[in-house]
Amino acid sequence: MAEVTAPQPETPAEQPTLNRVIGPGLLLLFVIGDILGTGVYALTGKVANEVGGAVWLPFLLAFVVALLTAFSYLELVTKYPRAAGAALYTHKAFGLHFLTFMVTFAVMCSGLTSASSASKAFAGNFAEAFDLSLGDGIALTAVALGFITLVGVVNFRGVGESVKANVVLTCVELTGLLIVIGVGAWALGGGNGDLSRLTEFNTPPGESVLLSVTAGTALAFFAMVGFEDSVNMAEETRDPVKIFPKVMLIGLCVTGVIYVLVAISAVALVAPGDLGSGDTPLLKVVEAGAPAFPLGLFAFITMFAVANSALINMMMASRLLYGMANERVLPRILGRVHRRRRTPWVGILFTTLIAFGLIWFADLTALGGTTALLLLCVFTIVNVAVLVLRRDRVEHKHFRAPTVIPVIGAVACAFLASPLSGRAGADYRVAGVLLVIGVALWVITYLSNRYIPGAVSRT
Repeated sequence: MAEVTAPQPETPAEQPTLNRVIGPGLLLLFVIGDILGTGVYALTGKVANEVGGAVWLPFLLAFVVALLTAFSYLELVTKYPRAAGAALYTHKAFGLHFLTFMVTFAVMCSGLTSASSASKAFAGNFAEAFDLSLGDGIALTAVALGFITLVGVVNFRGVGESVKANVVLTCVELTGLLIVIGVGAWALGGGNGDLSRLTEFNTPPGESVLLSVTAGTALAFFAMVGFEDSVNMAEETRDPVKIFPKVMLIGLCVTGVIYVLVAISAVALVAPGDLGSGDTPLLKVVEAGAPAFPLGLFAFITMFAVANSALINMMMASRLLYGMANERVLPRILGRVHRRRRTPWVGILFTTLIAFGLIWFADLTALGGTTALLLLCVFTIVNVAVLVLRRDRVEHKHFRAPTVIPVIGAVACAFLASPLSGRAGADYRVAGVLLVIGVALWVITYLSNRYIPGAVSRT
């Protein structure tokens, strides 16, 4: 593909543009860091509860589904290299304000919920790392609020500072997973562990192996999401049309291999039943394979791993608001850019305040499955949108996915989002509540756009 310069987004004359500081290396670390995130540190045991020793299989299938959808994202981000991602593509493909708004809401909600959950996890690991007794009350919440405030400050200072912080945190969380893989290799090389568990399927009575695998895949998919966040950084990436395809595919493949190796190490050293109990499955793996390893150090690594998830998700959410405000799907004030820092400061402030509210909830773990459910619905729409937008021609060259890939991707995502996959009913109940809130917000936005001069949505 010939080297081309990405077209600049339309921006009002008085509005400064975002700062293009992200190159291939930083973008690769962004993709890897966002996918690795909090999920793998907590989900491995829960997936083991679904399928037993064959815990690696759901992670592998989740990787394949994510890879199919990534091809659609690559065609669209190189065709329309702007912030806003799935919401922008939905807006261009279907021109329905309500649908665009709900996709925006679903993506933003998933990012903020993930960041808020990561903040609470950070507070818990902070207490464990420093051997503090914060309990589950105000002290623990105060640490989480302080942490999300720090994330907001880093986000405001600039994308350069944010992405550099992501580099450090990605290296830390990657180190933690490499420790698990290394411990597994060391223990297995020494004759410890049991590789025969890798082919064992422990399914509940009356449930088929296929249903257990699909239910495990629906759960494991939460650990694969994150690659889609990178497209929201398109306006801050140098030459996104050229570098996005190679970087995103490499990032996905790297994380897919890491996940499978972590799953193999985990179930070989710890029985599936023990792995699935509690919230620290990988800590059990390190303890079983290398009893002399300082477990407090691993708690520090986990703490910084969830910190990275919070930072990247808050960056994504604020850029999504910025992009859609410029498309007039959201109030224009959310697209304001700070003249000196050149960051979307109103969007950052707005998303940080929402995260404050989410942190006050005592238990956000049930929203993990809901987040995956909402994103699978979004991915289904994106896979359809890429086909609809084939009729829209652009002047510059861009990546083009083989037609069969988005078709298979749409079917796979829709299946994993449906009850046929064995997804828990609680996911649909929580998603229903969130969608009701989203509809209420859409009514408010629609009325404000209708009656405020100059704020009418473009289609």
